Order: sequence, then structure tokens, then C-alpha cells
Amino acid sequence: MATTVIAAVTGAAVAALVFAGAMFAGWPEAPPAPPVPVQVSSAGIDELAARLASLESKAGKPVAAAPVDPATAGRVEALEQSVAALRGELDGLRAGAEKLAAEVNDVKSAPRETAPPSPDLSGINERIAGLERAIRTQKAELTQESAKPVDDVPLRRIVAAGLLDVLVRIGDPYPAALAAAKSLAANADELKPLDQFAASGVPSPANLCRELLTLVPKLSPPAPATATTGSGIVERLEAGAAQLVRIERTDTKGNDRDNVVARVTAAALRNDVNEARRELNTLPPGERAAAVGWIEKADGRDAALASSRQFATGAMSALAKPAL
Repeated sequence: MATTVIAAVTGAAVAALVFAGAMFAGWPEAPPAPPVPVQVSSAGIDELAARLASLESKAGKPVAAAPVDPATAGRVEALEQSVAALRGELDGLRAGAEKLAAEVNDVKSAPRETAPPSPDLSGINERIAGLERAIRTQKAELTQESAKPVDDVPLRRIVAAGLLDVLVRIGDPYPAALAAAKSLAANADELKPLDQFAASGVPSPANLCRELLTLVPKLSPPAPATATTGSGIVERLEAGAAQLVRIERTDTKGNDRDNVVARVTAAALRNDVNEARRELNTLPPGERAAAVGWIEKADGRDAALASSRQFATGAMSALAKPAL
């Protein structure tokens, strides 16, 4: 831009000099006067040539540049640098485009390779189809299962088992509870020990011991025969007292019949069924014959309690297992 300004100023100066020379030479010419014969001399021509050469030499000299604003000059210089940088970038882009076009042409002209054969996906498709069929089958089965009415057998079993166990332990009759438990039990034979006491209830230890005390006289050995005849009054009094009162020791040791019966009596008074049964089993079969029914009842009570507890425990374990 500075070059353009300088050129404009120079052109204006030259035009001014030319116009001044023309004015000096008499241009524009005066209206034409009547033609007067002009006398041309060689001296005048030489003078005009010298003046023209002087004007030409002055026009060829460079005109001094006008003072330029430093800020304007800086902006002009920055613009020139930006234009130069843009030209460089444009040249680089043009070169890259030409290179890319050449590469594209090379790729187009190169012979194409044969495409690889597509992989065989038939096996994978069959496996996917099989999985889809299996999923649909499972969904149909789940739908059928969900449509069925819910019958929570484990829950009903544990309720029946809990009620039965309570009735068994407090000694109340339990025929209805036993029937319900058998209908829900996986093996009804496990509840057979409870049949013996279903109508009357399982006897308590106190009831069993009271019953055993009524059998103790039958377990005791017969009293020795005492002579009822005698002349003395003392003999007759002793015989009568022996028939009315019989004193037995309950802290005796030994395995003879009297001692065993004494210990059985002491256990019955303490409501200790297990101790009384253990002592009775030490007697010979003939001597404990009167208590055989009592021993069977005590064994049946233990079996009934064990059966009820086992059934309740099994029902609780089945309820804790996750449903299949």
C-alpha cells in the first residue's frame, strides 16, 4: 500500500510539472490571430530544446515522499505480513490438495484385490435360534406355573406341626390336629407314636407317678406270715400292729426287691419318671410284672413327645428351604 501512495504522489507531481511547462509555453493558445508570418530562427529552437530537456530532467527526479503516520505504517506492515502468511498457507494447502489428488488417482488406478469370502454364520444362527426357543419354552412354563393357584404346603405343615406339638406337651387330646398333620406329612408313619394318646392326651410326669404309687404295694414282697394265735396279749398286739403298719426305708442301697421298690417309691414321690422306670427295669420280669403296663405307657409318652418334636423340626427346616 505504501508503494501505491508513493506512485500516486509521484504521478501528481509529474502532472503538475507538465501542466506548468505547458502554461509556460503558451498553452492553451490564444484565439487565433490573423496569420502573421513567423520568423523562425535557429537560436529560438535551441532555447526551446534546452528548456524541454530541463523539464524532462526535473520530471525524472523522484519526488520526496510525504511524511507517513507511524501507526498507519505499522498497520500497513502488519497487513502485509498477514497477507504474506496467508499466501504461504494457501500455497501449502494447494500443495496438499495436489498431493491428495495424486494419491487418490494412484488408488483409483491401482488394481483392486479380491474381497475375502464372508464367514459362515449358519452354526451361530442355529445356536441363537435354539436359545430363543428355550427362552420361549421357559416363559411358557413360568406362565403356566403362575396361573396355578398358590398352595403353600410348607406353611400349612408348620402351622399344623406347631399346634400338634403344643397339644402334645400340655396333655390335651389332639385327634383333629393329628389328622391334619398326617395329611400334610411327607411320611405319615412318623406320627404313629402319637396315636396311643390322641384321644386322652399325653400323660404328664405327675400323673404317671401318681399311677405308679398305686402300683407300689403290688411290687412289694408279701408280708411274712405272723402267728395270730398265742396266749400272751403281747403277741396278739404285735400281730395286729404288723397288719396295720408297714415301715419302709427309702434311702436303702442294694438290688434286693425291697430296696428297689423303696427307691421306686422315692422317685415317684419326686415325679421323676425316668428314675422310677430305670429302677423298675432292674427287677426281674416276674417281680416287675405289675408295673409292665406303666413302663410301656412311660415309653409311649417319650416316643410321642419325640415324634411331635421331630415333625415340628422337619416342618421348620422345609419352610426355610427355597422353593424350586
